Amino acid sequence: MTDAPKPGPGRVVSINLSEKKTVRKTPGTHGTLVLDRGFQDDAHAGDWHRQVSLLAKESIDSMVAKGLDVGAGDFAENITTEGIDLLALPVGSIIKVGADSVMEISQIGKVCHNKCAIYYQAGDCVMPREGLFAVVRQAGDIDVGDSVEVISLGDGTCDRTPEQAVREFAEERAREAAELAAEKGE
Repeated sequence: MTDAPKPGPGRVVSINLSEKKTVRKTPGTHGTLVLDRGFQDDAHAGDWHRQVSLLAKESIDSMVAKGLDVGAGDFAENITTEGIDLLALPVGSIIKVGADSVMEISQIGKVCHNKCAIYYQAGDCVMPREGLFAVVRQAGDIDVGDSVEVISLGDGTCDRTPEQAVREFAEERAREAAELAAEKGE
């Protein structure tokens, strides 16, 4: 764990589920988290390290500012939050959502092998950089308006995150940094 100050609490503004992967999720007001699986009735639930995805409304707002007509669930995130700096949470951070649900952050961002429709509309997509993924450590119900509280900050590791995912993500970030430097003529 780290001695850095914990980000202040936020709140849930939308709970988004889908029956299929690779589609926008349908916003709703309630969801049930299943221990070590994810949201009941969501296509991304399963025995892996990306059981639940989170994205800040502030990140979505940045895409709206670029002219996109997007909202909660459009980036395929399960939980849309507001008022908490998700990117200040290292892997391994423990968060409590609502009265009972507890999750551990297992990955920050993701490698986007195929650019999504949002990327082609805006020339950018926030989920690969600003989306968080978590595993369910304690089941429970979550409702819109519930608090999102940081219990503890992680040390950068999660026992559910495979080394291959960590390596792939680091390689993707290095590739993106090299492309950006080349564009700037560095």
